[in-house]
Amino acid sequence: MAKPKPKVFHKMHVKTGDTVQVIAGKDKGKVGEVIKALPQDSKVIVKGVNIKTKHVKPQQEGESGQIVNQEYPVHSSNVMLYSTKQNVASRVCYTFTAEGKKVRMLKKTGEILDK
Repeated sequence: MAKPKPKVFHKMHVKTGDTVQVIAGKDKGKVGEVIKALPQDSKVIVKGVNIKTKHVKPQQEGESGQIVNQEYPVHSSNVMLYSTKQNVASRVCYTFTAEGKKVRMLKKTGEILDK
């Protein structure tokens, strides 16, 4: 019997709640907030990006089917952190605060992301 593969969680530069800009694909240039991070697939779900139409069958008797527009995951390498203050996308680096806490910082603007 084959051994089950261990779950792999990929290190990602974005977290839930971050504002990001899409840098590749059909939604290139769009800005949105990360709704959910999926580290096992190295993907993120961004609000208003990669929207697909899903036809849902009725579940119970007498219920009607529906068409749902839903956000689907985008690979984390196709998004870049975005500064809403200066309207610019930037790479991320890590620095330490005066209290010695490690925080994420945007390279271009010097804006600190973690509070």
